Amino acid sequence: MLTEKQKELLLFIHARMQDKGVPPSFDEMKDALDLKSKSGIHRLITALVERGFIRRLPHRARAIEVIRLPENQTTPAVPKRAGFQPSVIEGSRSRELSTPPSTMIDSRTVSVPVMGRIAAGTPISAIQNHSHDIACPPDLLTNGEHFALEVKGDSMIEAGILDGDTVIIRRCDTAENGDIVVALVDQEEATLKRLRKKGTTIALEAANPEFKTRIFGPDQVDIQGRLVGLMRRY
Repeated sequence: MLTEKQKELLLFIHARMQDKGVPPSFDEMKDALDLKSKSGIHRLITALVERGFIRRLPHRARAIEVIRLPENQTTPAVPKRAGFQPSVIEGSRSRELSTPPSTMIDSRTVSVPVMGRIAAGTPISAIQNHSHDIACPPDLLTNGEHFALEVKGDSMIEAGILDGDTVIIRRCDTAENGDIVVALVDQEEATLKRLRKKGTTIALEAANPEFKTRIFGPDQVDIQGRLVGLMRRY
């Protein structure tokens, strides 16, 4: 059973994806529902995920998929782009989506999927889809699922992470104080920073004095993975 606001948001997301092929931003959702802050949208999104109506796509910002609509519900008519099919899955169970698995090539190399770019500086809008694979030494990897990201920016230079490096990330949703993590902020921007937990707040610290530490509430930051290795070309 959905509240009126939850239903209104679900139908708005579905209609926008039918029309444009991408979900609306949090600001667009906030304006459409006449809410004062994006935190209210975050709570509605969380409720829709918990009830099985939508799901978030891992390792990507602003990536939402509509799983199902309320029974006997139709959405307002909106024009569809030619050739586009909305990503709606009928039924009550969602499909699992994960990064492509790492594959052992030989005893000295493992193929790791590269999932796009991550900001180490001014946040970029999203982590992209799987673009290609890289050969990685097995000793860079730990147990679990791994993916790689190309670094854009210089906010982590004092941690030895330079613009153009490729970082190896172990997928996880928790981290310890001091870990360098891939953090998704407000479901809209992805960044590579050092994690500090301070009471009920989360600090994302740069490793460059020219960049300020950013402080967030606990519901604003989702951990996507932890840094376990780095590769660099000269």
